[in-house]
Amino acid sequence: MVLTQDNIIERIKKGEIAFSPKLDKFQMQPHSIDLRLGHSFHLPTSWQMTEKGRVALHIDPLENDVSNFEQIILKDGQFFELLPNEYIVATTMEKIMLNADDIMGVLFPRSSVTRRGLAIKLTGLIDVGYCGYLMIPIMNNTHNQIIRVYPGERICSVLFEELSSPISKDRALIHGVTKAKYMNNEVGFIGSKTDKQVEIDMIKHGKIKQLKKEYKV
Repeated sequence: MVLTQDNIIERIKKGEIAFSPKLDKFQMQPHSIDLRLGHSFHLPTSWQMTEKGRVALHIDPLENDVSNFEQIILKDGQFFELLPNEYIVATTMEKIMLNADDIMGVLFPRSSVTRRGLAIKLTGLIDVGYCGYLMIPIMNNTHNQIIRVYPGERICSVLFEELSSPISKDRALIHGVTKAKYMNNEVGFIGSKTDKQVEIDMIKHGKIKQLKKEYKV
């Protein structure tokens, strides 16, 4: 069941859904909440300087969790211009806290933002019990237009759904066979974290059948 505005407000009053900073009236929608763009922007880098010289970065998500992004933090009133086909990662202005055991969130880009030519590549789910800022991947889909965004503008919407049965905090923190990786994310870049090492090793060595057998549900 998707929560309506009245349901959301009731849950906020009970402390079961919380935002920091607190919401304003512009963010309240009939059955969703608009989230604002934060001040932290992160640009992918393709090279780094070493003792040997300028070296191209080869990103292997199964190898390590080293971030290959340059961070830019804007002040109030400043803007960020995305170049054609440029990809960046931003964060929400709000820290969100789901303190109930029967509520999850689903993220969607705002249609007004996509009509400007921006693709908001949202991961989609906010898990039960989550606390932290949210990562917003953004891409300028145009080939010849520079698109300007401002910290504080409403960038995406979150729908809250009531689960068919409650989930304990301990169970909510277990994703697959490991703990949730992005709980309590602080402001700034959330980054990328590798999966459990035993899973990575099996994948890299092509042992998918063995993985399925040893970790069957």
